Amino acid sequence: MSDDGNIVSIEKVEKYLELTLEARNKATPITNNVEDERRLSVMLKMCDDYQNDARYFLNNGDLVRAFGAINYAHAWIDAAVKIGLLDGHGDDRLFTLP
Repeated sequence: MSDDGNIVSIEKVEKYLELTLEARNKATPITNNVEDERRLSVMLKMCDDYQNDARYFLNNGDLVRAFGAINYAHAWIDAAVKIGLLDGHGDDRLFTLP
């Protein structure tokens, strides 16, 4: 299958699954209080849930939903970095830095 930017392929979904896993592993908590820890916990759970959804859709051949779900997963981590609950360690490839 072509690597056309308009086509959702298995390879494209797998690439974004790997990218999101890399981001999830790289970002580290920088919470300062219990409320921020709770908020971050919710955001990371959403990331993990959407990653699991993406794998489920991928395994069932629904590439469009898989691609959508992995992008949502990455957005949760990116948002946590952006608002200062996670440290993205200056990595502007994985994160939209503050």
